[in-house]
Amino acid sequence: MTIQEIKTVGIIGAGQMGSGIAHVCALAGYDVHMVDISQEQLTGALSIIKKNMQRQASKGKIAKGEMEAALPRIRNSVEMESLAQCDVVIEAATENEEIKKDIFRKICPLLKPEAILCSNTSSISITRLAAVTKRPGQFMGMHFMNPVPVMQLVELIRGIATEEPTYQLIKDMTAKLGKTSASSEDFPAFIVNRILLPMINEAVYTLYEGVGTVDSIDTAMRLGANHPMGPLELADFIGLDTCLAIMHVLYDGLADTKYRPCPLLVKYVEAGWVGKKAGRGFYDYGGEVPVPTR
Repeated sequence: MTIQEIKTVGIIGAGQMGSGIAHVCALAGYDVHMVDISQEQLTGALSIIKKNMQRQASKGKIAKGEMEAALPRIRNSVEMESLAQCDVVIEAATENEEIKKDIFRKICPLLKPEAILCSNTSSISITRLAAVTKRPGQFMGMHFMNPVPVMQLVELIRGIATEEPTYQLIKDMTAKLGKTSASSEDFPAFIVNRILLPMINEAVYTLYEGVGTVDSIDTAMRLGANHPMGPLELADFIGLDTCLAIMHVLYDGLADTKYRPCPLLVKYVEAGWVGKKAGRGFYDYGGEVPVPTR
């Protein structure tokens, strides 16, 4: 039994990804219920959403009326029970398999039987996550790109048990959000990160081995490969902890040494230098202009 129409979207996690997903869902006309364990995080997320919508309106990307209609559609709570009547619930918690599984075990008994569950995981097996629920046929991956309001792509990943009506409903929802979907099989890191993260990891190895500095590596890839952002700058933007987690998924899941995380990446994460969100990664963000740290 699957829902026939999506009207209400629940989002678990009010971080960068969760708030971005709430942003685009509200603009698309969905009622949004955003849940996080921290009320402070929820309050901050709503403030960021409002600021980002105001920026879009000032640039003419959305009408002021669209923003004014969208913001009241977003409700927030620290209680999972607030998601009980949602048609779709999208988990956007940290990239940790056990944390995600624990969330799904807790949320499943609270939802209506026909509700669909999605994970915004960027690398973890959809089949394994679905297996801890009572509704694997109504479960799939919906991997948004960061920043969500700007990036066009959403990867759609079916687990082994995902039913066709579930996939079609989420594909239609993705189109209503103004996004383009790309379907991926349920292999470690899917399409985008299967290609992107080894490149970033190789850039870190290039730094680790002294082949180039942070600035020279990023400049080389921006100007030599026409990338809009250098790989080390991009790693900081993604979060070095997330990059490391995805490399572990690739290394463990595919058993190939070419996916071994660079020791320097591990060291930065251990130091807490996980990128822009921490104020320091391959760049120091303490001043007006980011400064390379190596």
